[in-house]
Amino acid sequence: MIELNGTALAAGICPSFGGGMAYLDACMAGSRIPLLRPLRPPTMPATPFEPNRLACYPLVPWSNRIDHGGFEMEGVRIALPRNRDDDAWPIHGTGWQRAWRIERQTTEDMLLALEDATPGAYAYEAQQRYTLRGDTLRVALAVRNTGGAALPFGLGLHPFFLHHGDVRLRAAATQVWLNDGHSPIPTERAAVPPAWDFRDSRELPPAELNHCFVGWDGDGTIEWPGLGLALDIAADVDAFILYTPAAAGFFCFEPVDHAIDAVHRPGGAFANGMTRLAPGERLARHFAFRVRPLAAAATPLPLMP
Repeated sequence: MIELNGTALAAGICPSFGGGMAYLDACMAGSRIPLLRPLRPPTMPATPFEPNRLACYPLVPWSNRIDHGGFEMEGVRIALPRNRDDDAWPIHGTGWQRAWRIERQTTEDMLLALEDATPGAYAYEAQQRYTLRGDTLRVALAVRNTGGAALPFGLGLHPFFLHHGDVRLRAAATQVWLNDGHSPIPTERAAVPPAWDFRDSRELPPAELNHCFVGWDGDGTIEWPGLGLALDIAADVDAFILYTPAAAGFFCFEPVDHAIDAVHRPGGAFANGMTRLAPGERLARHFAFRVRPLAAAATPLPLMP
């Protein structure tokens, strides 16, 4: 684990553990306050590690779950094996379960790289750059198709935010993919119901949610009134997955560029946010997280330094 430090944030990066984060802490008035569910020594995982214990990890070359054990692309069957014993579907791509390589490192910047291939399916190169300056952490995630055929690709991040008792969320979306309550695989797309409308800051609903919201403008804020802190979020994607497990002490707000099981939704993968990459083509997405006192006025958050 390697720590990046700014004036108001500190992040622990784990290149060999999925290229993810072990923690993201606000540094305020001489104290460090965890904003993400932390994983710290001496509780760091031994081999084999459990990436779902990380505070945040990359989603590459696709997000969430894919049904039916794979999909067809231009008449060719793309088979995706299950990659977790406790899940009935292939989940979150493969980047989160791999060791990444450090390409470049300073006290406030780290570039990671990964090459991966699943026989008969995805072969890719990925890069992930963490930049922490002042009060803002920026993450740039990119993927290049190194396989021999075009495939649908998608990217995102999977952070686990702490409740700290009275968390509030602002993130405006126009529609939500609903499921049957037994499976996360979507069944229909609908207008966002009033109880889940986060155009204005509001508390998370008490019932468990696990849905993909679309039509997001890439701008959001998480507020912790009890801490007097806010975390502004910016991303160049138009969807997020909101997962609020009951009595867990955390929730997931995952900025992504495509719907759950996009390859099987009406219209197909590309109508639901994924990008067709021919061999050699590249896709990049950017994310930014800025901490501030809750009483301070929010200002636009640029994605690039």
